[in-house]
Amino acid sequence: MRATLIGFSAILMWSLLALLTALSGAVPPFQLAAICFLIATLIGLAALSSRPGSYRALRQPWPVWLLGVGGLFGYHFFYFTALRNAPAVEAGLIAYIWPLLIVVGSALLPGEKLGWHHVAGTLAGLAGTVLIIAGKGLSFETQYVFGYATALACAFIWSTYSLVSRRFGAVPTDAVTGFCAATAALALVCHLIWEQTVWPTGATQWLAVFGLGLMPVGGAFYVWDYGVKHGNIQILGAFSYAAPLFSTLILIAAGIGEPSWRIAVACVLITGGAALAAKDLLRRNR
Repeated sequence: MRATLIGFSAILMWSLLALLTALSGAVPPFQLAAICFLIATLIGLAALSSRPGSYRALRQPWPVWLLGVGGLFGYHFFYFTALRNAPAVEAGLIAYIWPLLIVVGSALLPGEKLGWHHVAGTLAGLAGTVLIIAGKGLSFETQYVFGYATALACAFIWSTYSLVSRRFGAVPTDAVTGFCAATAALALVCHLIWEQTVWPTGATQWLAVFGLGLMPVGGAFYVWDYGVKHGNIQILGAFSYAAPLFSTLILIAAGIGEPSWRIAVACVLITGGAALAAKDLLRRNR
């Protein structure tokens, strides 16, 4: 239960992504990723320095590094590519089928048992997410096939990263520090190749960038790693659909978004679906 709650804190952090990104100004995505993952690396180094000998956690075999860097950098690389080549709404919705892939894919993990309520709860969350993200409607056009394909790659990369991380449960979460450092370096290379440098201006934008690195595009990856390795990965997958709902509610509270009937229905679908997916855990705790 404790590990699942720790993993859930990542979902809460990801709820702040839209607001903090909006407040960060016009910083290009790869430049923003490089800064945020640098901050995430510093978080990990601070934790490592407080425990003598913990730096040994960075000495991992190449498959672990391939999984970690491929998951963190690969997801962001394909996500940014998708946004460059397809409408943001459609691309975002395709990319966000990763919670469903995690729940279904968990059946392949040793010791895991996939129940009907896991799938039903996750589908309810997906339906709620469609209501939130789709807004006034969806329009999938053939001219954006490449963008849609890269968005789908995002979903498979993140779900694969999360599922396979559980197979590497013996790898300490401290290793994520190295993954963040490598991702920051690769994001910087992509920025120098494809983007024009734009620095944040003013205290608000700098605080937003720091907040991104501290939480949704940084610290969240540490607690997610711990959660998927030691918690209930099926419940975490189903609960992940709460992130766009919380994000929308935060934007409304900040005066950036507007309430609507879709948000109310999505709230019922997502919370109900999460409760259904977690029914075994809730019953056991009672």
